[in-house]
Amino acid sequence: MPLAMELDSVQPRQSFTDALSRARSEFLAWLKRWSRWEFWPPFLFYPPVVAYIAYLGTKFRSWTLFTAANPAIPAGGFVGESKYQILEQLKNAAQWLPSSTLLACGAPSQRLAEAEEFMRRHGLQFPVVLKPDAGQRGAGVAVVRSPEQLSEYLTCSSFPAILQEYVPGEEYGVFYYRYPGSERGQIFSVTEKRMPVLLGDGKRTLEELILADDRAVCMSDFYLRKNSERIQEVPAGGERVQLVEIGTHCRGAIFLDGGETITPDLEEVIDRIAKSFDGFFFGRFDIRVPSRQDFMAGRNMKIIELNGVTSEATHIYDPKLSLCDAYRVLFEQWRIAFEIGDLNRARGIRPASVGELVDAAREYGRLAQTHPE
Repeated sequence: MPLAMELDSVQPRQSFTDALSRARSEFLAWLKRWSRWEFWPPFLFYPPVVAYIAYLGTKFRSWTLFTAANPAIPAGGFVGESKYQILEQLKNAAQWLPSSTLLACGAPSQRLAEAEEFMRRHGLQFPVVLKPDAGQRGAGVAVVRSPEQLSEYLTCSSFPAILQEYVPGEEYGVFYYRYPGSERGQIFSVTEKRMPVLLGDGKRTLEELILADDRAVCMSDFYLRKNSERIQEVPAGGERVQLVEIGTHCRGAIFLDGGETITPDLEEVIDRIAKSFDGFFFGRFDIRVPSRQDFMAGRNMKIIELNGVTSEATHIYDPKLSLCDAYRVLFEQWRIAFEIGDLNRARGIRPASVGELVDAAREYGRLAQTHPE
């Protein structure tokens, strides 16, 4: 048989073998996703939580009472609230905030000029962070590393966006609450956020490494899309490859229970910061800090975001925790939200109506369609 014909017959066999191997990996990924509740879709995970919220609404005689938990945030932070306005409310704790500005809707050239002027005035260098002013679950968040990327983001988006100083280091989520009238609040939960890293072996492509990793394969569709430009690269032996940059579970970050990091120093600082925001009682601080030691000492921290009443105690996504553990935590979290709302109602705070929540959800849904992945 001529050599050319032999090569032609080998290539289809190799392509078929590769396709079969890929299909097998994708099937195993599907099985693992469904066997691990932390990867379940919202429609499957949240019905028991919704049922418990309905029970609390009946008990407290208002299904939307939780929206009174944070009078200073529209609807308590149910959906679509301005992240920038929340940061502005924390100006009394300015030392804990990165430099940020709001780029309102307008011509791309105007927004780009505003962004460049803000960076110049505050002495910021690339990278910087761009994200929607009203956003959830990390949608539209980008670490921008060059003037070209900055221009591209602002040219391709029309929604109000926050330009924020990039804060390197480790990331934590601190869930805090305080009952109205109480002198001190409490840290309900700490989540240690880790970015997934794979080690190269000098033989396999990044795609093969993702599909072979026990955890990464569960989010292989997302990881392969986010790393599409380099999935055929072969990382050197021992080379560390970070798959994502954004500390959001649904976008690939690993969440661990950081309860052991709670110290009196940390509690004192978080309580002081939270009480500087008049009308805030319940929510999660997303914090970046140089090291675990700094975090536990309550020093050198930067609050990159503060989320309201629908934020979660995200340590529940620690792979060590069971589904029952997760529901127990979320039920307690929602009970506290209703209790705080009840106390605020007694002080004259009006909860949002069901109609107002529906309108807010519709408006956010419309806006979210314009956000990049």
